[in-house]
Amino acid sequence: MASLFERADALALLTSEAQRARAGSGRLLLLRGPTGTGRSSLLRASIRHGADHGMQVLTVSCSPEESGEPLAPIGRMLCPTAGCGQDDAHAADPDPRRHADRLWRLLCSRAADAPLLLAVDDVHLADHASRRWLLDAARRLAALPVLMVVTERVQYDVTPPTPGFSHGLAPSLVRVHTCGPLGRRAAEAMVHDVFGPETDQAWTDGCVAASAGHPLLLRALLDDLRVVAPDGGRSGSALPDTCADLYPGAFVAAVTWWLDSAGHETATVARTLAEVKGCAGRADERDVPGRECLLAAVTGSGPARVLGWATAMTRLGLLRPDPVQGDLRFAHPLLRDAVLDGWSHERREAVHRAAADFRYRRGDSAEEVAGHLLRTGPVGMPRSAATLLDAAAEATRAGRTGDAADYLRGALDEPLAPARRAEALVELATLESVTEPSGGIPRLTEAMRLRELPRDRALTAIALGTALTSRGESRAALDALRGLDGLREDPVLARTVLAASALFAERGTGLHRAVHTRLGAESGTGPGPDGKDEGAPGPSSPTVQVLRLRYEAAAGLISAEEALRRLRTLTTTPEHPLPAPYLLGAAACVAQWADALDWADQLAAAALAGHRVSPLHPAHDLLLHVRIDTAAARGDFARVLTYAEENGLPVDGAGRAVAGNLAAQAVLALVRTDRLAEARRLTEGVGTGIGVGVCSGEDDWEADRFRYARGVLRAASGDRHGALADFLECGRHEPDAEPVGPVITPWRSAAAEVQWALGRPREALALADEEYRLATAWGTPRVVGRALRVLGEVTGGRRGLALTEQAVELLRGAPPAPGAAPEPGLGMELAPALVSHGRLLTAAGHPRRARPLLREASVIAERLGAAGLLTLTQDMLRVGGARSGSAPLTGEAALTGSERRVAALAADGRTNAEISDLLHLARRTVETHLTSTYRKLGIQRRADLAGAMTTASSHRGPGRWGTP
Repeated sequence: MASLFERADALALLTSEAQRARAGSGRLLLLRGPTGTGRSSLLRASIRHGADHGMQVLTVSCSPEESGEPLAPIGRMLCPTAGCGQDDAHAADPDPRRHADRLWRLLCSRAADAPLLLAVDDVHLADHASRRWLLDAARRLAALPVLMVVTERVQYDVTPPTPGFSHGLAPSLVRVHTCGPLGRRAAEAMVHDVFGPETDQAWTDGCVAASAGHPLLLRALLDDLRVVAPDGGRSGSALPDTCADLYPGAFVAAVTWWLDSAGHETATVARTLAEVKGCAGRADERDVPGRECLLAAVTGSGPARVLGWATAMTRLGLLRPDPVQGDLRFAHPLLRDAVLDGWSHERREAVHRAAADFRYRRGDSAEEVAGHLLRTGPVGMPRSAATLLDAAAEATRAGRTGDAADYLRGALDEPLAPARRAEALVELATLESVTEPSGGIPRLTEAMRLRELPRDRALTAIALGTALTSRGESRAALDALRGLDGLREDPVLARTVLAASALFAERGTGLHRAVHTRLGAESGTGPGPDGKDEGAPGPSSPTVQVLRLRYEAAAGLISAEEALRRLRTLTTTPEHPLPAPYLLGAAACVAQWADALDWADQLAAAALAGHRVSPLHPAHDLLLHVRIDTAAARGDFARVLTYAEENGLPVDGAGRAVAGNLAAQAVLALVRTDRLAEARRLTEGVGTGIGVGVCSGEDDWEADRFRYARGVLRAASGDRHGALADFLECGRHEPDAEPVGPVITPWRSAAAEVQWALGRPREALALADEEYRLATAWGTPRVVGRALRVLGEVTGGRRGLALTEQAVELLRGAPPAPGAAPEPGLGMELAPALVSHGRLLTAAGHPRRARPLLREASVIAERLGAAGLLTLTQDMLRVGGARSGSAPLTGEAALTGSERRVAALAADGRTNAEISDLLHLARRTVETHLTSTYRKLGIQRRADLAGAMTTASSHRGPGRWGTP
């Protein structure tokens, strides 16, 4: 009896009643409880106790198979062997009362020989006559040395119960003990008996939860685990996920027996609850008047009995509320899996079909209904398709694109009208394109065949073209747009198709110039198809003109000042919503090239927020590029990497990447923050050949940007020849042999630096000079300053010093472009210019003049997180004779002389304009100095400047600030 856990009170009661019976006064001991709580184990303990104490033990186990033969269990118990009065016990008698009397006399004769222990298991399965005989016997045991121990299953089932065995007996005639699940400590002790006292707590918790502390279920689970996981219970180990892993099957058999004991109706409710999550409802909904229980409706059972059963199972620990959703679920996945074991697929589908129908009639949300429809297979009803489409719309609005895609796939399996099917195909292709850029092409092709209206066909063709272009098939994308009907009758649609064609053409060989010639003809700013110049601008839409302007800016045919001037006019001209995203995307791109970064962000945000720009819209990638490019231009490398990861780029190199702008900017950000190993993993994930196995074509400007970024990485890693090959390859792949300005990819400057490092000054000078010519045509400080720096480096001598000094002054105090707000973020170009000028000064014998420049470059590198550049500047300072630690990067001591003078005037209340006039500086230079001063002093506002300077001055003593 020591093996029984947490049953000391039951064993004490048994000992007491057995002693009383041996003294000549018998009684009924009733052991009650739910299935699996150890009633039979206690009965076996009573049998052992009786035998050990000299009692005659007579046992019987009732079963439903004997229910048709009255008093058969009693006869088997009192006469278990032949020759014990069996003829008398089983004599056929038409009067059942005389038969019962004979059995009672047999009991009395046995009790006269020695005290008796009658052990009757599962009395609830006995026939009516046997139950009546036992009750009659219990009333007369007080004068006999007989202890009757009876077990009875008592549990809240869905089927209404019959009166219990002891119903009608006086309390003095019966002692009752109710068995329940084991307590936590006892259940853990059972687990430790099998796997040892050092068993991991998570393993123990899983075993207890899966069995709900029921001895039957826990022992069966431990029997299985003893075989399949003999080393289980160690730190980090976890229970198997499904019952299929418990191949001895004791646990599944025990759960199945538990369900069978509860009856068909209860088993159906339990399995339905296991299959249909949340069908029992949340606790706060179960008592709402008029809210019918889904579990009861699906199973056809009485709601009150179903909810009562759920409450009872929760108390027993077999069910528990979900901590997030609040609905009732089985206490462990293994328990749920065992409950469902053996339930056919057809039965599960039928349950979900009934649940969907009930929830639809009850008015639940479309997603709640659709969740069941996805598990039923095609229903073949229009109502099902409509519900699934509504659910997809709900999920899309909530940002759950994966769920929306599942609903749309389900809807496409149902009957749909051609027009609605085409819409669903396009929506699904759009969602699938998020995870697979070229995905959805078959769906879009089918949608094209179903479209009837010209505008619908055109928009579907554009989406198909976007998917094809993402796969490197730009010609096929343009072919999808050719021959569309209705373009002549719909000028807005015609210009939209032309705009899409322009973006597709940028990704294909030999297509770029032809499409942009059409743009020029439409906008009246270039030669028409016959080669003649159309002259003054015509009445085309602003979208076409902005796309043409973007082409001219990329080719170096226009200055940044002129581009911004024209953009201001074109972006304020009313435009139809259909082509508006193309206008805003192209305008944002040009604004970013012109260093109007805030304006570029505003234009991109307006396009993404105010228009439906899906991943299959040609302007979608353009707008994303603007966001990441503006972050890169500001030197915000952390944001660059965040944007890249948010848009599916495996920045850590764990996966295949596309050789596009996202990858290029991510590689550059990793290089500039000195994370070369990560950058190498990312480039290796793209593959050895650009355009092979990736989504970009070989003449794609995005592929050129990636080549440039890979070249920068190779140069930083010491592979100069590999870097040069990448940079020169960018030039060989310029679209249609038309030069591309440095606003796209400054490959000429990068190649010039490598050529110069390889001892090829003539080639280096030619490349640097060409870059400078193209840069001055565009005219922004960023590209001109970069070109000046490289040209000065490869030129050397006094002219080189003059050129690098000019680059520093231009980048340090660059005024904003006309019409654009002042933009920070030139530090990534200013710091290399400072280093180049400092290097040339040192080489010319002026190391003292070089040190302030190198210190300023160190400050910028520290602020940007450019670890490699910071190391370079500090090394150069040490080589140039600067004392270690003599130039702090932050605090008042890090201020340059110019910064001190500007800060002192600002602290006195002077405006930027007044400071500019007093010191004869450009206003942008004043702003740059103040921005740097704020960072070094750790302040955020101009109002904090005076206090910060006063505090700093008090720590150093008087006279250090000087006068301006």
